[in-house]
Amino acid sequence: MTFKLLVVDDDRTLLRFLGEYLERERYDVITADRGSKALRLFFQEKPDLVILDVMMPGMDGWEVCARIREMASTPIIFLTAKTAETDKLRGFRLGVDDYITKPFSLPEMAARVSAVLARTDSIRLGEPMVCHAGDLAVDLRKRQVQINERLIDLTPTEFRLLAALAKRTGEAVSQTELIEDVWGTDRRGGGNALRRYIAMLREKIESDATQPVRLVTVRGYGYRLES
Repeated sequence: MTFKLLVVDDDRTLLRFLGEYLERERYDVITADRGSKALRLFFQEKPDLVILDVMMPGMDGWEVCARIREMASTPIIFLTAKTAETDKLRGFRLGVDDYITKPFSLPEMAARVSAVLARTDSIRLGEPMVCHAGDLAVDLRKRQVQINERLIDLTPTEFRLLAALAKRTGEAVSQTELIEDVWGTDRRGGGNALRRYIAMLREKIESDATQPVRLVTVRGYGYRLES
């Protein structure tokens, strides 16, 4: 299977080099040098992954990402010169799958693309479509969560975190594994972000978030979604 990538950057020289390199890595690559064109191509071409520059004139990467997330769960890698943790957390809240800081090497980009596609393509390679943990059901294909058939509204990052735990219901999952599953290879500040998202997730799936019985802490190791 050949994966289709949409690469978006207003630097046309970088866009050309990146597109040519990824094509040599056997990806089908389409490019856009502005946000409005990227959205049009996204809905026309239905790519498997989007590499998206944050700082662009006109419609920037934040807005493009938000519009894509209104309609699709296609994996997105942000490409940016910004390194502040607040910017990265903003991206992850929008549902970004990985974050690459300029300057970067082309082999690093290819490795990140491969890793994100491997994580997001696993459902198509035989994982169960719905994971159950008691009365909680996580539909991996529809990206929906229900408790007693009541839909629970989660952000994209909250869903990725819950899905990572649901795939291993009843097992202790380490913090390192969860950070890798949810935030990819860019783990700076990952521990703090993980704890914040665990707390937010408990607010939505627990009867009493201060006394969790579904999503429990495994002291000194990580977390477990009870079966």
